[in-house]
Amino acid sequence: MKKSFFIFLFGIFSVLTSFAQDTIVKGSVLDGTTGEPIPDVTITIEETSQSVKTDANGEFQFKTIVPLGEQVLRVEKVGYVTKRYPIVVNEGQTVDISGMTLDYDSSDKTDLFIISISDDNLNSEDDGLTDNISGLLQASRDQFLSAAAFDFSATFFRPRGLDNANGKVLINGIEMNKQFTGRPQWGNWGGLNDVQRNQEFSMGMSANDYTFGDLAGTNNIVMRASRYRQGGRVSYASANRSYTGRIMASYNSGIVKGGWSYSVLASRRFGDEGYVDGTLYDSNSFFAAVEKKINDKHSINFTGIYAQNRRGRSTAITDEVLALKGREYNPFWGEQDGEIRNSRVREIEEPILMLNHFWDISSKTKLNTNVAYQFGKIGNTRIDNGGTRLVNFNGQASYLGGARNPDPAYYQNLPSYHLRFPNPTAADFEQAYLAEQDFRNDGQLDWNALYSANATVRAQGGNSIYAIQEDRNDDSQFTINSILDSELSERVRLNASVSYRRLKSENFANLKDLLGGTGYLDVDFFAEEDSNVIESLEDVAQSDLNNPNRIVQEGDRYKYNYEIDANVITGFAQAQFKYNKVDFYLGANLSQTTYQRNGLFNNGNFAGARSFGKSEKLDFSNYGVKAGGTYKVTGRHLIDFNASYFTKAPNIRNSFSNARQNNDVVIGLDSEKIQSVDASYIFRSPIIKARLTGFYTGFQDGTDIGFYFTEDLAGLGLDTGDAFVQEVLTNVEKRHIGAEMGIEAQVTPTIKLKAAASFGQYTFNNNPNLYLTSDDFDGPLTFGDGTTNIKDYHVAGGPERAYQIGFEYRDPDFWNVGLTTNYFSNAYIDVSNLARSANFTTDFDGQAAVGYDEDIARGLLKQEEFDDYVLVNVVGGKSWRVGDYFVGFFATINNIFDQEYKTGGFEQSRLATYDRVLEDKSRANGPVFGSRYFNGNGTTYYLNVYLRF
Repeated sequence: MKKSFFIFLFGIFSVLTSFAQDTIVKGSVLDGTTGEPIPDVTITIEETSQSVKTDANGEFQFKTIVPLGEQVLRVEKVGYVTKRYPIVVNEGQTVDISGMTLDYDSSDKTDLFIISISDDNLNSEDDGLTDNISGLLQASRDQFLSAAAFDFSATFFRPRGLDNANGKVLINGIEMNKQFTGRPQWGNWGGLNDVQRNQEFSMGMSANDYTFGDLAGTNNIVMRASRYRQGGRVSYASANRSYTGRIMASYNSGIVKGGWSYSVLASRRFGDEGYVDGTLYDSNSFFAAVEKKINDKHSINFTGIYAQNRRGRSTAITDEVLALKGREYNPFWGEQDGEIRNSRVREIEEPILMLNHFWDISSKTKLNTNVAYQFGKIGNTRIDNGGTRLVNFNGQASYLGGARNPDPAYYQNLPSYHLRFPNPTAADFEQAYLAEQDFRNDGQLDWNALYSANATVRAQGGNSIYAIQEDRNDDSQFTINSILDSELSERVRLNASVSYRRLKSENFANLKDLLGGTGYLDVDFFAEEDSNVIESLEDVAQSDLNNPNRIVQEGDRYKYNYEIDANVITGFAQAQFKYNKVDFYLGANLSQTTYQRNGLFNNGNFAGARSFGKSEKLDFSNYGVKAGGTYKVTGRHLIDFNASYFTKAPNIRNSFSNARQNNDVVIGLDSEKIQSVDASYIFRSPIIKARLTGFYTGFQDGTDIGFYFTEDLAGLGLDTGDAFVQEVLTNVEKRHIGAEMGIEAQVTPTIKLKAAASFGQYTFNNNPNLYLTSDDFDGPLTFGDGTTNIKDYHVAGGPERAYQIGFEYRDPDFWNVGLTTNYFSNAYIDVSNLARSANFTTDFDGQAAVGYDEDIARGLLKQEEFDDYVLVNVVGGKSWRVGDYFVGFFATINNIFDQEYKTGGFEQSRLATYDRVLEDKSRANGPVFGSRYFNGNGTTYYLNVYLRF
């Protein structure tokens, strides 16, 4: 009886399965202009979670059980106008809706992303400002993420308080995040807008076909030749944010005879300066991809990218400087022979070569194997004013030279310096007035003075005292990975990958320009003899004891020279399950990471094995697990959930406390632990789409290293507390909690209303360990219990709260306009960790500070919150068809009311004891060492005119 019952159930199951399999929805999508098939188009059955993508031939088929009756297919792809097609599904029949068309979207915002991230953010002196994650989000059609990518990005807003080291960027399935910082280097593929339109984005830790992912999401840029629409595009752009002009031309062959396809692009971006003064732009980008379809199962694709970029940089300024010169001011440039010359120039030149093999093992199993090689350089220039010469007095070596800091915004050049004492005299006011007038009327770098100073010394037989130093990273990285995608059944899908990355990184200072001098003595002019050691000043000062007192020329390596070897092996597996009411996934990954430094200079401050030769090998084993699901309450109401726990190896930058000078490893270094959970309510109807999400993320065992000069180290004695230090934070815990919302309503066929909001709180959750290292004192230096009291302080990084309302109007006559109003609040300054350690309450002699008042101290250490502000942006475009050609333009104006606002900033740690901070903040004419701020741009525009064929 039992056996018969099971046979009966099996028979029923078989009948139902075969019955469902006979109900098929399939079709194809074509370009509305050219009639060519469009790959990677997302087809969704509305009010369900079922979606598929078109293949290289623009074709699709739903392979799961499809709902019966009247349904609506939503057809969408970034760069095209979304369409909806009604269909009727009858049981046991095939619905073939071939020939659906999509029209090119003349208001595509991809260019805005390139302007906002790849270009504009790269000009900052502080690399931390390039951590905006908006680039990860530009491929998403989620209303909140779209707002974050295109309207919130100018404020350095970070969704969920995350930077782009918390996200993954892939090209053709290969990870592009740098191992040194963990962040993608956007400039490596800048200027390639036309070939970046095929993108696949997965939000947060949700299921991803290629990799385990990360908190901020994963974006895969597909650069296969066969995936591009046939035709060409020529465009010219004008802007005033970063570059002033851009010329771009691209052509895609589509799939031609013999199964070949190719795509090429060339562009140039240029400008003497952007919105910020003196920020030159000089960039050339080239792209080529060739693909051969060998047969129905195998294709091979080659992609080559060359994106050279040279940028003039700017820096944070104090409120005093802002009041005198305005937000466009940049102290790094000056005129030389009538031309603008910036002393801080970043140059990126790192070509990428890729070979991709695509193997359709069967109709349900695919294997993608990729090999990539990236090589080249990143250089950052600055003025070196430590030039000197060696002299001997009675057999005692000493170094003469050095030069005044040439920074026109140096604190001694500003009015506040002359009024720093109580009860200033008439002479003090006169000096302050003269300084103010000189700074207002000029205030730029004096290149002629640098050349003149070197000429004077050269005439006396000396070396250059000024030179241009270029800090170089010359990386070569080899990557290989293999990605499996298999449908185990109509309800279960398996994703898996294995990857290996090997990095060889050369790091050194390059003597870029002698500024008219004959040579530069490679020693540390600021070196000091230690009475506790035998070495003489002549030894201690050497950059390389193996080549003492070396006179270097342009193109030579000097000051520091070391290599980093890094190896990462990663394995990932994920299963996705789809059922009528519930979809869910489970994923896991394992990784092994090793780093090792190899010192090529024997530094005089850290002689022997401490700086020369190989360091200990750092080895990190990491793992992660994640799970999530979607519960379909009805076709319109969904509940989505994601949870994860994983560990991450520290990046290279945070593993060695002072890699430029020695092999010292961070004390207490450990992998970071991260746990995250989010839950969303999603509503979808033909008119309204909405998402409301609550999220929590916890971080433990984080590490961070900062570099700065301070003159306020307690306990080292009178007038001996100044040093250039490396500040090491370990055991950092953070908590990110909040909610985000996005909603759009297609109220008429031409008008869409939209809104977005984020409400977050991102704080430190403990008092991390803090210690300092320096070549100015022995060993690690700690204060009190060895911690910094920053628990409950806010993590700096853009506004925690952002709100948007807006509308779009799209006319049937191919023109469109949109406007958004954006409100930002709860942005905080990056506080001085040293000032919140026991150093703050300690005097120069190591005793408790005299006259310490806890209430006053609490006021001095209160974290500054920036003012709220509103930014209004407008976008619009129009296109015309002229025969077989399309002509159009797209334009945007950001911050149309010229709102002034701060995007970020930091407290200076130059003063970090109670009495000195109190004295500076109490000055009647303003602090001498006030906080420094990054100020947002005023009104800016972008205009793109194009011809498409």
